[in-house]
Parts: sequence; structure tokens; C-alpha cells
Amino acid sequence: MTSPAIGVVGAGAWGTALAQMLASDGSDVLLWALEPELADEINTDHTNTPYLPSAQLAHTIRATADLGAMADCTILLMVTPAQHLARVLGQLPAFPSDLVLCSKGIEAGSGRLMNEVAREAAPGAELAVLSGPTFAHEVAAGLPTAVTLACGGGTDQWQRLSTAIARPAFRPYYSDDICGAEIGGAVKNVLAIACGVVDGLRLGQNARAALIARGYSEMQRFGEALGARAETLAGLCGLGDLVLTCSSTSSRNFSLGKALGEGQSADALMTDRKTVAEGAHSAPVLARLAAKHRIAMPIVEATVRLLEGAPAVEVVNEILARPLKAEG
Repeated sequence: MTSPAIGVVGAGAWGTALAQMLASDGSDVLLWALEPELADEINTDHTNTPYLPSAQLAHTIRATADLGAMADCTILLMVTPAQHLARVLGQLPAFPSDLVLCSKGIEAGSGRLMNEVAREAAPGAELAVLSGPTFAHEVAAGLPTAVTLACGGGTDQWQRLSTAIARPAFRPYYSDDICGAEIGGAVKNVLAIACGVVDGLRLGQNARAALIARGYSEMQRFGEALGARAETLAGLCGLGDLVLTCSSTSSRNFSLGKALGEGQSADALMTDRKTVAEGAHSAPVLARLAAKHRIAMPIVEATVRLLEGAPAVEVVNEILARPLKAEG
């Protein structure tokens, strides 16, 4: 195998699915796994049983547990959990010209979006954000998927990245609104937990539709305050991702909320999970940022209370008892 032009950092479900999609036309892809034994499994058996057991991986995917090996790639897709992005970037010996951020979330300690984390860690790289309605197992299976590819380097970077990333069943759409692309992905994770609670409590489809709509209003208010464009949040990386994530147990965040609604303990659920429900980390910092900017986000605030252990029925009743107001 020749030295691949594109690498994927993070061999969880989403990173592995992206590697599989990129390799679908026979391209060589280098995939970094934290666990050496997982890298061995991918190379030997062409499977990833811990994170994406449904996929038989392409033979042109080569896995490594050595971050230094990623330095030869000209494009890196960063797919580590949001809370670990700074640490992983700090361990990379060199950065490519194009760094594509594929993790959705807000850094819990600092309140920074992923592009702010990456700008500090990799000041010489041109940043892009890939976000949208994407269940990993569907992308890996080659099912049609459309995403937002927000490029900080403008149309020149878009030409490079879209050529490298697009496949017949994987269609990126251009944006230059990195902030909006990130905010959509971070906020929808928190709202998906709330929608899962509605499902767990068996409150019905009407309630879930209302929560999605009211949650989208919270996303818009928050995005506007931080400089995101309304049309970005109305697109794939905002409304599109919100609808998908709030509607299926294939979403880790929705599944977490459903379990909370069924009465399970937040602490126990978070301890037992192998995969990351990023909304649980983002919710408290999102609520703090909303308070700082004086943005009304009652659904986000309620989700924080649920994650802190408040009974789901009690929290829902408090939301239903809020004063009546104009929609908006």
C-alpha cells in the first residue's frame, strides 16, 4: 500500500464508518486506533467488533496505533471524542494542510467549540467541519448520506476536500460557516437526550415533535448569539441532524435519554457506556454559555437537571407548567 493521502484519527463507530466510506472506491485510508489490539483486528480480520460490528471493512483500510504515522497524510479527519480532541492534537507530531473536524460537542472545561480547540493546537492548518445527519452504520453500509462541509479556507479548500471526500453515496454541501456547522452538531446532541426522555416516558409523538420544534428555536437563539448564520442551522448540520438524532435509538444521545425516561440512573448509564453520548458532556457547558449570553434555553436546562439525577416526570411537569407565551 502506498502512503495514503487521507487519514482518519479515531476508530470508533463514526471514524471507522468514514474510513469505510472513503475506501469504497478503492482508495487507501490510514485509520488511527487508540487501542493496539483494535488496530490489529482491523488489519487482520477487517472488522471492528467493539464499535462497528455490522461492517466488513475494506482491505485498503490500514489501521495503526501510532499517531506519528498520521503525519504523512495531506488530509486528516479528526474523529476523536470532543473531550479528547485537544489531547490528541497535542500528541500529533505534525499537521496536514487540511484538518477536518468531525466530532460534535463543546469542550467541557473551557466552553470552546472544536474549531477553537484546533486553532490553538494546530495554528498552521486550514480547518474544516464535517457535520450532518449521519448514523455510522448507514454510512458504512454505503446508504445515501448528505452532509455539510464547512471550510474555513473558502472555495479553494472546498475544491480540495470535496474532491477527496465525496463519494457516489456520500454528498457534501459547501458552507463557509464553521461556527454554525459546529453549533448545530453540539446543540442537537443535548436535545436528542431530551427527546429520548419523552420516548422513555411514553409521552407520544406529538410531544416529541413539539420538543424538536422548540429545541430548534433554542438552537437558533444560541447560534445567532455566537455568530452562526440562520441558513446554516436550517440545513443539514442543524435541522437535518436534529431530526435524525431525535428520532431513533440508533442515536447514542437519544438512547441515553430514553433510559433516563424509563427510570435508570444517569450515573450508572454513563459509567456503563463504552461509546460516548457527547450530549451529556456538552449539556452543562451549553447551559452555562446560554446563561452567560442571557439566552433562554429551557430544554437544555431541563436536560442538565435530568443528568444531575432529577426524576424525569418531575422535570417534564416543570416544563409543562411554564408560563404561556408567544411562539418564537
